[in-house]
Amino acid sequence: MHSSLSIRSAGIEDVKTIGFLAHKIWPATYKEILSAEQREYMMKLIYSTASITRQIQEQKHSFLILEDDEAPVGFASYSLLPDQKVYKLHKIYVLPHLQGRGLGKLMIDFIVDRIRSSGGAALQLNVNRYNQARRFYEKLGFRLIREEDIDIGQGYFMNDYVMELPI
Repeated sequence: MHSSLSIRSAGIEDVKTIGFLAHKIWPATYKEILSAEQREYMMKLIYSTASITRQIQEQKHSFLILEDDEAPVGFASYSLLPDQKVYKLHKIYVLPHLQGRGLGKLMIDFIVDRIRSSGGAALQLNVNRYNQARRFYEKLGFRLIREEDIDIGQGYFMNDYVMELPI
């Protein structure tokens, strides 16, 4: 890891930082894929202070923050699925001007190491079918296992591929 980069576990005290990063990254990531109305709806649904807090406290998502010289530049979250061997990567985002520099791979490698040491067998994720990130995940060894359409309310759906990386 580059000496100025670090990854740390995030807690309730980091909810505002995660929200700040999400507002800088998420709309730009999906501006060509989702309507402005759906982006706004999903930001409130997934990245409000209450929602991030619920993800940490109730849903037991483990959040990580990627820092460069102690400044937050990205985040990720993952959790164990009910089968006790497969983990789900819920989120992984890096500030747009830093994308393509290996920082996402750095975070995934960090998560895979944690999962492996916990006895995990695989890491799954959902990626929007129109998101260029699919190629990134394929380069890291993730394979397409299915498609799914998730109703998120107000007539909106997440049209995703489900991908998996054996550990």
